[in-house]
Amino acid sequence: MPRTDGRALARDVFIYDLRDFDTLLGGLVITAGVTNANFYAMVDIIIDILPPGPFSLQGENGKTIAQDAQPLLPGRYFVVADGTVKKTAEAAPTRSMSFQSTRTNNEFRDLVRKRDGRCVVTKKENRGKEFNLWGGFEAAHIFPLAYLHQWDTQGWSQQITILPSTRPFGTINSVQNGLLLTNDMHCMFDLYYFSINPDDGYKIICFQPDSNDIAGTFLDARLLNDPQRPLETLLRWHFRQAVLTNMKGAGEPNFEHDFPSGSDMMGDIQSGPKAAERMEFELFNRLANHTLASVDTDKEDKDEEDRDEDQNDSNVKDKG
Repeated sequence: MPRTDGRALARDVFIYDLRDFDTLLGGLVITAGVTNANFYAMVDIIIDILPPGPFSLQGENGKTIAQDAQPLLPGRYFVVADGTVKKTAEAAPTRSMSFQSTRTNNEFRDLVRKRDGRCVVTKKENRGKEFNLWGGFEAAHIFPLAYLHQWDTQGWSQQITILPSTRPFGTINSVQNGLLLTNDMHCMFDLYYFSINPDDGYKIICFQPDSNDIAGTFLDARLLNDPQRPLETLLRWHFRQAVLTNMKGAGEPNFEHDFPSGSDMMGDIQSGPKAAERMEFELFNRLANHTLASVDTDKEDKDEEDRDEDQNDSNVKDKG
């Protein structure tokens, strides 16, 4: 088997061009629910064919793999196409775990909580929600705050139909860009360990070994029936990034996110993989949360001023 590291360590599926057995195009960790049809769709994301044209997949036995609902089996697979087959040049933007500000955007958080009330992936109910107890549950952005510039330039704002009333970052804080997850699911969602495939019934695909028995299950149907549900296009975007991150070539590196108190977090990041990209993400992620906190504080101050003015007006009227 080829040398693997990082996200590729657990792979049991390997992908090659039929005319080049020495160059690894990509690979996959098989988890529950991954079908042959899913595999075709994911391979289509990580390869380019020049000139563009259709392709098929062949197993080690030389037989063509059908695009069907049969479970994908471990082994080596070969891309068969008339054109030249290469890894796509497309790359997923670097993403690490999103650290929650103590004062993250309150409106976004509260609307996601109100809509979902449970982890929409594990289906774990928050039985303390009527008492405003939310420990262990977090409102996760599908498209990360750190990439606000891409959000604007790629036209995502135009797709949002439910606008936040507080708009420090425009529409990126719409409830349509959020999911309520348990804190461990939030971490793994940010790291692309799993994603949701909106083109297969919103099936949950795990790209690393599944320790939570979520692979092959489906997004909570109650969420899908909600008029405030997340945009299908945003979930499709996240799924594409997860495929590129985990399946293309040797996969993207795993990033350390557990930094004990007193450790040199910045030093560890700078000495780790993709240091420049990781530092940029961490910078923009923290800047976004800091700005949100400032906006929320300003809004609360303004609300308090308005209440004081209303009270003064009322006192004047009473005296009159």
